[in-house]
Amino acid sequence: MGKEVQENQAVAEEKVSVKENAVQNQEASREEGLTLEKFEEASEVVKKVTLETKLVFSEYLSAQTGNRVYLKPENMQLTGAYKLRGAYYKISTLSEEERAKGLITASAGNHAQGVAYAAKAYGTKAVIVMPTTTPLMKVNRTKGYGAEVVLHGDVYDEACAKAYELADENGYTFIHPFDDLTVATGQGTIAMEIVKELPLVDYILVPIGGGGLATGVATLAKLLNPKIKVIGVEPAGANCLQTSLAQGHVVTLPKVTTIADGTAVKTPGAKLFPYIQKNLDGIITVEDHELVVAFLDMVENHKIVVENSGLLTVAALKHLDVKGKKVVSILSGGNMDVTTMSSVVQQGLIMRDRIFSVSILLPDKPGELYRVSGIIAKANGNVVELEHNQFVTTNRNTAVELRITMEAFGTEHKNQIMKSLEAEGYRPKLVNASF
Repeated sequence: MGKEVQENQAVAEEKVSVKENAVQNQEASREEGLTLEKFEEASEVVKKVTLETKLVFSEYLSAQTGNRVYLKPENMQLTGAYKLRGAYYKISTLSEEERAKGLITASAGNHAQGVAYAAKAYGTKAVIVMPTTTPLMKVNRTKGYGAEVVLHGDVYDEACAKAYELADENGYTFIHPFDDLTVATGQGTIAMEIVKELPLVDYILVPIGGGGLATGVATLAKLLNPKIKVIGVEPAGANCLQTSLAQGHVVTLPKVTTIADGTAVKTPGAKLFPYIQKNLDGIITVEDHELVVAFLDMVENHKIVVENSGLLTVAALKHLDVKGKKVVSILSGGNMDVTTMSSVVQQGLIMRDRIFSVSILLPDKPGELYRVSGIIAKANGNVVELEHNQFVTTNRNTAVELRITMEAFGTEHKNQIMKSLEAEGYRPKLVNASF
């Protein structure tokens, strides 16, 4: 039997298995409150406002990891993130009276835009409390959907406290960004789409902030096929869920520090915690510098922009200790302002030795700068910036410090340029790159 025939047969058998598993697990899901019927209902509802985000096979990431890696590009949604799913489904379940009171939420940006967009679709008022550190693009886009924006606090948790305060004062209906089972059900519709498109999926990697996306995806994935492994991914500097799972109860971190602003949450959802304990198969944490490299991978190899929180699952791929598996990385959002983008690109180039700086001490005499430039040009280096300091020392033989920032093709090329300078009698010293 040919390989293609075997795979088609396996897919057909897996589809039957998915249906059987869903039926067998239905009673358990009723007790939990996240039922297959609710997920199916949510899947139909969110189609009214979401785009079809087909899986993208990544040849590059597959070669890097030894697995078959697929990307779920939720960064391509209308609001630039998956959050529209949960927000719209939640608002669809509210009564006319609840919607008429006006809606309020707290968000670092993506849920804000989801609520604002959904509120506009339903013709109701929306007030969004956002941390003062929220990127300007997310603030402006939220306002662009007609919402009133209040900036408060340095992190999500402080903004959320303010939103509850305003809800009490004005009678608004609060839409929690993650600690709400209805919102989590809406987010879980992503798993429905993944399994329909790739029935033989082995692993799903999901970003974690407060846990709403992880709850919805993991719960539905287990309902459809308990063999699917769902792995959550957190920033190392905001690992509230990892810490909570280790201690067996919800834990509030004293502080969070990460460039992944969308997942900078101190406390995971208390309502969600039991579902995550039951259905999540593990957590991977990644450092901020890994997100920088992942951004370059996405831009250069897939020509798509993914925000730092959405890059968590890409950065986590190298930490997944499996081979030959079908793995889906959920790219949760793509709302990154150009200032942040510029900084990330710059840091990524530096980390990959494609931008580097050296300091060279030169004799204070004509022609030395020309000579150094010629050596670099001959080695195919491209000078980006020069800084010439004549006041380093009174010794005229080493009186001038020349700092050169240049482009290279990578580490090997950088080393070649350094050796070329050394061969001509210079002693280049690596320094922090700058523009």
